[in-house]
Amino acid sequence: MRFLQPNSFPRLLAVGYAMVALPLIFALINNAVAINQFANRSQRAVQQAVQSTQSSRRLAELLNSLERNARQMAILGDRSLLDAYETNRKLFLQTAGAFSALPFDAEQRIALNDIIDSEAAIYAMLRGATFDEAVLKKSAAEFMRLDGKAQGIIERGDRLIDREIEVMGETADRAQTITFWQMLALVPVALLLAAGFTVLIARPIRQIDAAIRRMGGGDFSVPVGVSGPRDLQLLGRRIEWLRHRLNELEQQKNRFLRQVSHELKTPLTALREGSELLSEEALGKLTPEQQEVAGILRASSMELQRLIEDLLSYGAAEFHRSALHFSPVAVRRVVARVMDDQSLALRARALRIIPQVDEITLEADPEKLRIMLDNLLSNAVKFSPENNTINIVAQSDGVHMTLDVADAGPGIPPAERERVFDPFYRGRTVAGGPLRGSGIGLSVVRDYAQAHGGTVEVVDEPKRPGARLRVTLPLRQGAVA
Repeated sequence: MRFLQPNSFPRLLAVGYAMVALPLIFALINNAVAINQFANRSQRAVQQAVQSTQSSRRLAELLNSLERNARQMAILGDRSLLDAYETNRKLFLQTAGAFSALPFDAEQRIALNDIIDSEAAIYAMLRGATFDEAVLKKSAAEFMRLDGKAQGIIERGDRLIDREIEVMGETADRAQTITFWQMLALVPVALLLAAGFTVLIARPIRQIDAAIRRMGGGDFSVPVGVSGPRDLQLLGRRIEWLRHRLNELEQQKNRFLRQVSHELKTPLTALREGSELLSEEALGKLTPEQQEVAGILRASSMELQRLIEDLLSYGAAEFHRSALHFSPVAVRRVVARVMDDQSLALRARALRIIPQVDEITLEADPEKLRIMLDNLLSNAVKFSPENNTINIVAQSDGVHMTLDVADAGPGIPPAERERVFDPFYRGRTVAGGPLRGSGIGLSVVRDYAQAHGGTVEVVDEPKRPGARLRVTLPLRQGAVA
């Protein structure tokens, strides 16, 4: 069990490769053994067939030589020819002995023993004192019978060779069938083992990836736990330590923003109230120069108050960025609400909204979606010339929703498009409103869009003036990787 839970990731990979390769190695070894056995058997069969054929044919040739020697003795009446017969007989007995050592069936062995015994009887007659025509005829007839026996041994050997070839063919077919079924059984086993080890290897990787994605999205609330080899568990503990540190830094930053903003509001309130009193001449009549200074103080205090409020809003957005509550949201309803919230600002600048919103329902945080659209529309109102139009377009392709807000203002220079969504960045283009923006609204849009798994970008429209900002969000959370 400990072997299947290695201490290191490389060892886990090695074990996985070994377990996947083991069935295939077994199949290769088994096939190699079967092929080797088949080759050895075929080699032995060929050797025996060659030896059997050579010995049987040599035996038949020597029987013919012995028959010739016997006939010559009878015809010539020369018993000195018996020496030639005995010479051939020695070769015959040697060949018969070598032939009898070969593995052959009982029928061949009986025939061979009959040939040896009959030839011994003929030899006894030839060595006898009387050697007449009757003995010759009898020996000739016996040799003819022995020749038939020898031919029978040859034919029997040929049939046995054919049978051995047939058996080897059947063995080869059987080995091929066994190999096929082995591969058919072992390939799924190897695939299952590969899938199992893939899951085993991928699980800690997915856990690490999910933890990094959560932390990248600003969610530091979920503890990081990684199961698997010891080195990946150690990496998980390092990421968990990093999560704690980032969470602490995030909380310190939010506390700092809230405390600084809160501390600034008290003197700012006094400054604004004082400037209001001066502007209203509650403390006495002001000269035109004093009235101008009081107006500058009043405008500056209002801008500072707006900056502090935006700073608080941004701190709250950062603090709650990960606290998303998803539910089905009707986009038309959100657009209608934001248009109603911005009605006074629109009326003050004589602006008109042209909504082109499809019937779209997406899975999102309703309040965060409202804030994104509100910030985009506020930005468009700020930069739009008076007596002009703002376009709001919402469309869906079945997977994503695109929400465009386009104004007729000066637009965003290409050099500033990469930084326009950074916190506190304010471009060189001057807004049309009485106060300059804080550079926080679009950064909140980007943060909320990314928290939803979406994006925000500046879209080029060379044929019309102004800026078009587009938010792209998935219709279903988790549907798009």
